[in-house]
Amino acid sequence: MDYVSIAAAFAGGILPALAWLWFWRREDAPHPEPRRLIALAFAAGMITVALVIPVQKFVAPFLMTTTAIFTAWSVIEEVFKYLMARITVLWRREDDEPIDPVIYMVAVALGFAAVENALFLLSPLAGSTFLQTLETGNLRFIGATLLHVLSSAAIGVALGLSFYKSKAAKRMYAFFGVILAILLHSAFNFLILNTPEEHLLRTFGFVWIGLIVLLAVLEYVKRIHPKVKKIFS
Repeated sequence: MDYVSIAAAFAGGILPALAWLWFWRREDAPHPEPRRLIALAFAAGMITVALVIPVQKFVAPFLMTTTAIFTAWSVIEEVFKYLMARITVLWRREDDEPIDPVIYMVAVALGFAAVENALFLLSPLAGSTFLQTLETGNLRFIGATLLHVLSSAAIGVALGLSFYKSKAAKRMYAFFGVILAILLHSAFNFLILNTPEEHLLRTFGFVWIGLIVLLAVLEYVKRIHPKVKKIFS
């Protein structure tokens, strides 16, 4: 494989992810997060792929079925994405509105999806036609990228809903947010494994429905404000 093919694969993975990142940043348009932190979150997601792959390879031999393997991989990916977001951006003072954790989690997810998609594209480019590569890229763009956005955004929404709550409540919301992300990711993988290829677009349709629900929930998250206690004299 030559350098042109490698560059094409990474462009095919990263450029669509950047397009989605531009879209999601518009959700935070009134008070946008600093570009340097968005870039940091995106880069953290890219680095997460390098951390996840060895762990996934390590656990795979201990699992007996394909479903078990993909479920375990879902757990690993969602936990690592959240931890990387927590380490790099979620602790910063710029994370000062309920919508902010959602934006940062989406940025991490898109960075992860960018590298993952590029790696998937490398194989078709190595030995298939351009049209086959384009088809693979389209399927990844439609399905897996949006899945990563949806699952990671679920964690972000949980963090947003608990933004003004106690530390104990925040930990509980974060825990259930990660569980929801794992369930969404695992359900998608299960459907992919058990759906005939000609019906895959139906599976991707469920992801689109999830994103529509997510956008509706985000409108609620944007309206969350700290409770102000009234003092009566």
